[in-house]
This record gives sequence, structure tokens and C-alpha cells, in this order.
Amino acid sequence: MTGPLLLGVRHHGPGSARAVRGALDAARPPAVLIEGPPEGDALLPLAADERMRPPVALLAHVVDDPGRAAFWPLAEFSPEWVAIRWALEHDVPVRFIDLPATHSLALQAGADEGEKDAEDTEEDRDVLRVDPVAALAEAAGYDDPERWWEDVVEHRGREGEETFEAFGALAEAMAALRQEYGDGGHARDLVREAYMRLQLRAARKEFGDDVAVVCGAWHVPALAARATVAADRALLKGLPKVRTEMTWVPWTHRRLARLGAPPGRGSGGGYGAGIDSPGWYGHLFSSPDRPVERWMTKVAGLLRDEDRPVSSAHVIEAVRLAGTLAAMRGRPLPGLSETTDAVRAVMCEGSDVPLELIRDRLVVGDVLGEVPDAAPAVPLQRDLTRLQRSLRLKPEALERELELDLRKDMDAARSRLLHRLRLLGIGWGEPAVMGRGSTGTFRETWRLCWEPELSVRVAEAGVWGTTVLSAATAKAESDAASAASLAAVTELAERCLPAGLSDALPVVMRALADRAALDSDVAHLAQALPALARTLRYGDVRGTDTAALREVAGGLAERIRIGLPPACTRLDADGAEEMRRHLDGVHTAVGLLSEATDHAGSGGLRERWGAVLERLAARETVAGVIRGRAARLALDDGRLGEEEAARLMGLALSPGTAPTDAAAWIEGFVGGASGGGMLLVHDERLLGLVDSWLSGVPAEAFTDVLPLLRRTFAAYEPGVRRTLGELVRRGPAAAGPAATSAGAATSPGFGAGLDEHRADAVLPVLRLLLGAEAVGVRARGGRSYGEGNT
Repeated sequence: MTGPLLLGVRHHGPGSARAVRGALDAARPPAVLIEGPPEGDALLPLAADERMRPPVALLAHVVDDPGRAAFWPLAEFSPEWVAIRWALEHDVPVRFIDLPATHSLALQAGADEGEKDAEDTEEDRDVLRVDPVAALAEAAGYDDPERWWEDVVEHRGREGEETFEAFGALAEAMAALRQEYGDGGHARDLVREAYMRLQLRAARKEFGDDVAVVCGAWHVPALAARATVAADRALLKGLPKVRTEMTWVPWTHRRLARLGAPPGRGSGGGYGAGIDSPGWYGHLFSSPDRPVERWMTKVAGLLRDEDRPVSSAHVIEAVRLAGTLAAMRGRPLPGLSETTDAVRAVMCEGSDVPLELIRDRLVVGDVLGEVPDAAPAVPLQRDLTRLQRSLRLKPEALERELELDLRKDMDAARSRLLHRLRLLGIGWGEPAVMGRGSTGTFRETWRLCWEPELSVRVAEAGVWGTTVLSAATAKAESDAASAASLAAVTELAERCLPAGLSDALPVVMRALADRAALDSDVAHLAQALPALARTLRYGDVRGTDTAALREVAGGLAERIRIGLPPACTRLDADGAEEMRRHLDGVHTAVGLLSEATDHAGSGGLRERWGAVLERLAARETVAGVIRGRAARLALDDGRLGEEEAARLMGLALSPGTAPTDAAAWIEGFVGGASGGGMLLVHDERLLGLVDSWLSGVPAEAFTDVLPLLRRTFAAYEPGVRRTLGELVRRGPAAAGPAATSAGAATSPGFGAGLDEHRADAVLPVLRLLLGAEAVGVRARGGRSYGEGNT
């Protein structure tokens, strides 16, 4: 060696990694310099820790604004990682020489705020950014840059090519590209390369000229070029700075497969480097020989685990086919495209469905790296790590479902942790079964998936406290003070109870009581009450004291009961539909609250609410959709008899009612997924009223009525719609409230009462299925076995 050994690589390339290791073994340089942020130098010794398992990433974030962050990922097959491990194993000094994160993150902030920097000038915006690999592939006659790179780089080491010659050829090609395209549209690279040249000069003075530099091949010509110290320092003069911190964080293969900006360019989104098959690259790097045969064996094992019949003969035939395809396509070795085609033809019988599984599990992979405890971390991260271990909740890259039984102490503690993290904005777990309509049970289902970006969210949340509990409590108290609406406070209260934030609840409850007292909009109150009812139910499940919450909820319910009838009058169509949704929510909430408020001594909440429903159903100034919905809810609660429901429907569908108002009443009464279809199936009088009204709608009004009716009946299940169609075809007899007398036949094949003779015919079969004694008990009640008990 007569000068610095410049090893130009492609980030995360297994061929480049093997070549770097071979070059370092041959050259034995006195020091190794690597493209990366110098703030990470103090963290490099951790790479030798046996608990450090790639993929991992260096994470830099602004101390005062942790959301501004950047990653420098490293996989097992990354040339930089190989160089770091080689230097540590051989006790050779190793350093990062790229632009410090203190500058790159400050430049990122400037770009976000619209400030002009080296990358934001008018001239640079008109420059087409160059992909050097794509440019070289096109020059070589390839239409796929990935295939070209595999042929000329990834497979070279397996053919006995000289390592140094390969690096020299790649450097020569990049020099030609730099001469043609300049900075290639990446103006900030000029600043980064100036800093790298300064660091290279300093290393040569300290260790001699034989130092090795591992960097992106695009930068090799710039590092080899002659430039004065003054010129380089001039490029760096006046760069903005921010105070940063850096640590190691786990990374994933899935995150490596996503495209992003190169390191040092201030991207918080990570750096994928164009890799779409990290699992395949990892296999190429780790396979000592016969990579295709070993890959096909992995594929066969995966398919066998999924109960697909794959034999050794399939593996042998797939290997032969992949080799044949490579020879036909003029490739030195089978690549990913050849192995995929062979697997599809031989193991998957031409189907692409199993290939999706292979791509997800093997080509990309679900590997999640590990970082030792000695790595620097914010106190909140350390507390979270401790909780994850004590609760046996290991972060995993592959999404999985977690079933929790809240009656068990361990599961209850896991639930509290996940709820606290969600409140802090750390979305490690998302509830799989806990929607707006949930009333709370002893069981929760979560979907867990750890993404590397969550490390940034943890750093951001660290401003609220040093532990998960203290941080979630402080965040909840702050959100309660700054909530803009009553609904926001009730939602916060709903999230605090399952999170077990007993210290934050008094603050949240005071904010809730204050806002509830000042808010006079019935719609706002109705929007807030369901969340409070759900919160009370969750409090009951977890044994939490919810007396104060119960008192506020009861007060809201009474105010809604009083103010709802006036608020439902003289509404337009959109306002009526919104109020109908509030009516449903309040009705469900009253059902949850009634028992709690009765025990509290207020008594009769459900009765008073039922009176409101009857009043709404009978008031003509109330919109049709609300009147119909109120009548249906009162009917379901048993406060409205079938005869009275038929009378109200008859009035709503009378000739004096506008067709659109009548259609709105029908939508409220039997619309959507509220079980209205089954109500019409079992009560042919109501079906007859609807049928008679619809048959009499004037032709000129039918077009206006049709959208409402389609929305009403389209939500029914197919079986319900089919049954209703059969009943209408047979001709329901009821055309009005008094059309059918008790006991009269309603349509052919149907009777108004129970046919006991036909019902008795099923008893012999029931005795065989259930036993004679069980059937005898059910049958002694006369008609009891015909009323749904069978």
C-alpha cells in the first residue's frame, strides 16, 4: 500500500461486505475509517459485545426535540459492520468520519423550516438526482440495476475475482460518473465529503498513509481528489449546530427493506439503501458454500411448516431449474429472480400465493436485532426495558396477537403497560378488539409489533418522566389541562382507567366536571357520555374506584334527558342523522349506567330515559329518522307495545306524510345493522305496512325515496333480504294496523299463532339429541319449547 486504501461499497451489500473483509485481512491497515457520524465513536466498542446482534442502528436525536432524529442502520451483511467488527477483533483503531449528526440534524431542521441551504438552491432543484448503480447498469445493457449489481459484485467473490481489482474497477466507474454528473444532484454531499477529507488527513498524520476507508462507492472519487484544507474548511464554515445524543437501537429486516435517505442527510425515516430483500442478502453473506442449495432447503422447510407437501426431490429439481435459468439468462450464478421462478414452478405448482409467504418470512424476514444493556438510553427506555422483561413481553418485529385475561395479575399488568404506552404515543400495541361500541370485558386482544421508530417515540416521551407510570401520568394531566372539548376529556378519562393512572384521574375528573358544567350543547354532552359509560365498565373490570366518574356520568345523562327533546326539533337531514347517532350512543350508555346509578341511589335512570324515547317517537316536529329510531328503541326495551308501534308506523306512512319523511322514519325504525330486518321478518304487520306504503309512493317521488331505502335495506344480511323477498312475493296480508285480527292467517303457509301439532313433531328428534328428561322438562311448559328455547 502506498496511500489510503479506499474501499468503495454499496451499503448493506453482502458482496461488498465479503470484499471488505478480504481486503482488510490482506492489507492489515493500522486504522479503519468508516462513513458514519463521529458522535458514534464512543459507542463502537459495544459492537464487540456478545449481546449485540444486528441488525442494529445508531440513533441520533436532538436533546431538546427528540422527534428530530436520524438512523444509521447496520446489518450483519453491511460492509461498515464487517469493518467495525474486524477492527475490534484485531485491536485496530476504528472511527467514523462522516458529517457529525450535530450538523446534519440542524440542516434537517433548516430544510424543514424552508431555510435555504446547500441542497435547497434554485439551481439544485433543477438537477436530476443520479442513482449511480442504475446508471452503471444501464451502461452495461441491464434493465434491472439489482440484477447488474448481483452479477458484477455480489457473485464476484464466489468466482475467485481479486478483491483489490474489484474495488479499483468500481472506483474507476464512479470517477467517470462523477466527472459526467458532478455531485449527481446531491449538493450536501460536497459538505460531507469535505469533512471526510479533513478527517482522513488527520488520521494519516496520526496512523500513517496506510489507513483504510470504508465508504459509499460514490464518495471514493471525492476522497481521492486533491483539495486544499482551506477549501474544505470554507465549505464547512457557518454550519448550524444542535445538541444531540446518540445510542444503539434494535433494527429490523423489514425496516431495511424500506427506501429512505442515506445516513448523514438528516432523515428521520431511516436508510433502506434500495434493499428489497434483506433476508436473501443475509443468506448470501452467511452461506459458506452452495448458497442456492441452502436457500432451497430453507424454502422447503418453511413450506413444510405450512403443511404443503414438499419433498427432497422438489428441492433437487428446484436447484437444477434455478441453475438452468441462470445459464439461459447469462448470469454467473442464480440470483433471487431465478430461485423465485424455480420455487414457483416446482414447489408452488405455479401459484404466487405461497410466494408471498416466502417473501415475507425469508426474502425480507422478521429478524429483530438486540442491543446490550450497556448502551446509553434515556431513563424512560431503561424502565420500559425492565418492564418488558418482568412482564415477559419481548419486542418482536413480526406482528403477533396477545390475548389478555384481566382477572390474572400478570395480564392486567401487561394491559396497563400497553395502555400507558398508547397514551404516550408509543404504538407498540394496538387493541384488536376494543372499538367504540365495546362495553368492556375481562378479555383484551392486542396486536404487537415493534418498529425501530418507536425508539424515537420513547425518547420523545422521556420529557414527561423517567418511568412509564410517571410519564403517562404527567402526559394525562397535561392533556386534561389543554383539552379543547368535553369529548376530548372524556376520551382521556376512558384511556386513564385501563392504564391504571390513579394519580392522574383526579386532575382529569376536575377538568371533566368543569367542562361538563360549562358546556350546554346537548350534542357535545351526548358525544361525551358513551365514553364515560365505557370507562365505568372498564373500572368495574379492573376493580377501580369510579365513584367520582359515576357522579359526573349521571349528571350528564340527566342533562341530556332534559335537553334532548328540544334539540331534536326542526333539524335538517344532516343534523337529524347526526342526532340519531347521538341517540343510539346515549341509549347504549344509559344501559351501561342504569345499574351503577341505581346503586348510587339516583334510581330510575332507565325509566326516565324510556319516557324521553316515547316523547320523541310521538312528537311530530321531530325529524322522521329520530322519531323512527326512538320508536324502535322503545319497542326493543318493552316500553312500546307491538300495537302502538304499528300505530306509529301507520301514522308515519300515511298518505299525508311526505315520501321522504316516511322513508326517513323507516330508516330510523328498521335501518342499518340494528336488527330491523329480523323485526320485519317476524312481524308481518309491520312488513305489510312498509310494503303497502312503498307500493303507493307516487312515481315522481320514488326517485327521492330510493336512496334512503337502499341505505336502509342494503345493510341487511343476505339471508334476511332473501326471506323478506319471499314474504313480499307471497303477499303479506297486513296493510294497516287493524288489517290482521288475532289468529287469522297472514299469508299462505304462515299462521298468526303457534301450530302445536307441527311443533310436537320435532320432539322425537330432540329426545335423541338432548335426552328424554331434558326434552320433557322443556315440553311441560306447553308452548315454551316453541318460543326460541329449542
